[in-house]
Amino acid sequence: MANATITKDEQNNDIVIRLNDIVSVTMNSSNPESNTLFAGNKNDPSNASLKGYRVSKSGTIHLPLIGDYKIEGLTVEEAEKGIASALVKYVKNPEIEVQITNFKITVIGEVNKPSTFVITDEKVNLLEALGMAGDMTVYGKRENVLIIRNEDGHKVMKRLNLNQQETMNSPYFNLRQNDIVYVEPDRSKAVEFSTNTRIMPMIIASISAAAVLVAVLLKR
Repeated sequence: MANATITKDEQNNDIVIRLNDIVSVTMNSSNPESNTLFAGNKNDPSNASLKGYRVSKSGTIHLPLIGDYKIEGLTVEEAEKGIASALVKYVKNPEIEVQITNFKITVIGEVNKPSTFVITDEKVNLLEALGMAGDMTVYGKRENVLIIRNEDGHKVMKRLNLNQQETMNSPYFNLRQNDIVYVEPDRSKAVEFSTNTRIMPMIIASISAAAVLVAVLLKR
């Protein structure tokens, strides 16, 4: 298990754009023709700006008018301001919106609806993710929820205790793109349930037998 280096932006819960992220970039300006370079025809599935721009190994995306632009390591807000600044020489008063379109998380284990979820606003915390997955089952270990994160090409794992308030201050409480949440089963509860399911039929059978015996005795 590797130790992650937490950046200042991550401590502030800001999402940082990373290699292989796919971002959409749209522009609003006083020049409608320039706007279409980014917005494109939404009915055209082959349009590059509609599908988004993948951050290359060099950390750049190739944009109309300005060409390759270094975006890796920036927050969404920093990317918007930087692209707008670079476009000023071509477009008057450009307003830029950047969105990470492949921001998704996966929740598995002892939850009611395990699945992968696409996050549209790029911000989700652990409790919200569990809510999307229908919350934990009664066998989920709240004190030992595992977060699996890709950090600079290797997997980082962190266990969080939801019974402790300080967990909300952890840099892993606010999830990042492609995080995996694994809710571990509480084996003691599973064993208890298994035992109870075997005992209950025996109890019911005993009650039934006792009822029959009482009925026979009353007829005497």
